[in-house]
Amino acid sequence: MKTLIARLGPDTVRVLALLLVLAAVVAFFASQIDNYFNARLFNRISTSVAIIAVIAVGQAFVVLTRNIDLSVGSIVGCVAYFLGGLVAAYPGIPAPLVPLIAMAFGMAFGLVNGFLVARFKLPSIIVTLATLAIFRSLLVEFSDGSSITTGSLPPWLVEFARIDAFEIGGLRFRWLVVIALAVVIVAHIFLTRFRAGRRFYAVGSNPDAAQFAGIDVAGTVMRAFLISGALSGLAAFLFLSRFGNITVVAGLGLELSAVGAVVVGGVNIFGGSGTVIGVLIGATLINLLDTSLVRWELVSEFWRDAVLGLLILLAVALNTLLTKRLLARPKTALPPPSTTPPPATNAAKDAP
Repeated sequence: MKTLIARLGPDTVRVLALLLVLAAVVAFFASQIDNYFNARLFNRISTSVAIIAVIAVGQAFVVLTRNIDLSVGSIVGCVAYFLGGLVAAYPGIPAPLVPLIAMAFGMAFGLVNGFLVARFKLPSIIVTLATLAIFRSLLVEFSDGSSITTGSLPPWLVEFARIDAFEIGGLRFRWLVVIALAVVIVAHIFLTRFRAGRRFYAVGSNPDAAQFAGIDVAGTVMRAFLISGALSGLAAFLFLSRFGNITVVAGLGLELSAVGAVVVGGVNIFGGSGTVIGVLIGATLINLLDTSLVRWELVSEFWRDAVLGLLILLAVALNTLLTKRLLARPKTALPPPSTTPPPATNAAKDAP
């Protein structure tokens, strides 16, 4: 068993622990709510998770480099509104170009964050907290209080969020879900199989060692914010398609959901470790808890947020406990202390 765990690695063990917690949550609510798990619950949660997961994957890139992006909610709101206005004014824009335009809009916002953080070495939490307010104010000023309505959008865009890609046993997988899964898979392969992806881990694990190994630390941080902005733009396209009506408060609070999914998903808030697979499970876990509490009659609406926060804390604690237990090794397996200076991290060695 210990040999198998050693071969899997800590990140894989952490993902397995998250899956155990997710299964425990499903089993608990299935025992409390009649007809709990059905196709309707799956469709509702999968559609909601799709948007959060795309944003959270971008957030994971930033967190891996020891930074954070608190402006993603405002970016989603701005891009959704600007994109809605654009396609309403020019309905003949080819459909495949619309998500690409959304990602370009998002990258422009990410460029602002990345430039301020990477170029001037300003704390990312301060920069993105400021741009969160600035971007939202720009949206309010630009919109002049008006809204994007479903009736002004091309029919294909409104219907896109309701189209099923395929169906398995009554469980419908919509295109939103397929796009989110594709983003997670591509990001996972990039971070784990390519040297350019390993650089994000190297920078977050030890910036000095990464710099010494020849990695462009500032450029890597800039690319992390660009990816976060681009994926926030893609999420804005999904958001626009799903809801249709976009007001000045669109996307408000999504930054907290994204950060929550990243933290619950096991990405180290101090950078250097974590997987986007865990981020997807973390987003699913939070949305599952939120949706299940609505149907759990034992909890009143007044206490729902407090119980949700408590359950998230319990889920994180259980995941941490399971991970530590699974990774626990006998003392005899530990290597003897070395008197030579420690080398650079493996991520730093593999990255350049």
